[in-house]
Formats: sequence, structure tokens, C-alpha cells
Amino acid sequence: MNYQMLGSDTFPIVQITLGAGESVQLERGAMIYHDGRVNLEGKMNSNGKTGLGGMLNAMGRSMASGEAVFMTTATGMAAGATLGIAPANPGKIIALTVDETNQWRLNTGAFLAADSTATYQMVRQKVGKALLGGTGGFFVMESVGTGTMLASAYGDLLSIDLDGRHDYVIDNNHVVAWSSSLDYHIEVASGAFGLTTGEGFVNRFTGSGRIYIQTRNVRALAELVRPFIPTKSD
Repeated sequence: MNYQMLGSDTFPIVQITLGAGESVQLERGAMIYHDGRVNLEGKMNSNGKTGLGGMLNAMGRSMASGEAVFMTTATGMAAGATLGIAPANPGKIIALTVDETNQWRLNTGAFLAADSTATYQMVRQKVGKALLGGTGGFFVMESVGTGTMLASAYGDLLSIDLDGRHDYVIDNNHVVAWSSSLDYHIEVASGAFGLTTGEGFVNRFTGSGRIYIQTRNVRALAELVRPFIPTKSD
């Protein structure tokens, strides 16, 4: 993927340059502009399945994980076609290398774009994780293939490297992406469902690999502004 980051670190956009016939996959609604030489096509987000089965698969995964039913494919109609994209949330964008030795799992809402050769599939989590966690519900994104994948965060992005010597515990809502080589499980931070500390559920990672975390989370922002939102009784 031939791309460049434009704008500030807080509100960046990505400008992608496409060759004739070259395609990239985009999160639905991510397109800001293109130069008139890009074809946009909505396709079912169904792991390659088509027809009624593909639609039911896409709808089921959307209900279980929160991802969009449709994915946008952008294809260059001439050499040098340009396309601008951005996520809905304010924050950094990171490029993840996807290859034989580097595959990633992404939290819900982190995916922004990918080469046509570096897509993702939805893999089922263990029931215990899915029932308790905020990392994609019953499913979680996992990269497939080779190329470049773009992920976005709310706030800044920091990386944590684990060498397998000890576990690392991170709030669910701050996890953006992690190496698929890492194992993890979801647990209560402390007390009865985290009520004593207010932390709720956390991810406990084990093994060797990298984790990307965001410095802010949307759930905390929603709780912050909730008291100021008028209700019918006000």
C-alpha cells in the first residue's frame, strides 16, 4: 500500500495512491475524498461467502462483534489515483506489517484499511472470554495474508513488548491490536466485577509479542458526559 499520513497526530488522515486495477479494503464510511479515478464498491463482510449464506454470515458477525455488514473496496481506475480516508474517532493511525511472521488481532473498531492481500477474518473467542470481554464480543478480528493493515486509536498509541517472562494486564477498552502469538484471557480487575476499583474487566496477556494500546477510551468519555445530557425528566 502506497500511502502517506496527512494532518496532525490527533486528527490525521491517510492519503492512498493506487495503481490501475489496484484495490484496498476500507472500513465502511472511511472515505473522505478521491480524485475521480477511484471506484468504490460495497461488498458483504462475510469472509468470502456469497449469496444468502454470505449475507446471513455477515449479519450474524455484525450482531456478535459490532463490525459493519458491508466493507468498502476502493479500486484505482488509472495509475496515480488518490484516495483520502480517516476513522470516526480522533487519534493516531498506525500501519501494521502483515506477513508470515507477523499476524495481528484487532479490537472492535480498530480496523481502518488494508491491502487486498492483507485482509482479516473473524475468529470465534472462547465462550468465557466472549461473555465477559469488550474485545469483539463472540468474535475478534485476526489478520490474514501479507501486506499492510492500518488501524486507528482514540487518543495516542503506545506499544508494549512482552518477552514471555511475565503477564501484562490491560483494560479492555484500551487494547487496540496485539500479536496473534500472544495468548490472553479476560478477568475482573478486582473485587466484585471491579466495583471496588472501578476498573471492570481487563485482558491478561501471556507469551511473547507486541500490544498496541490507546491512551483514551470512548466508554470513559461517554460516562464523563452522561450527567450533562438532558433527559425527558429534566
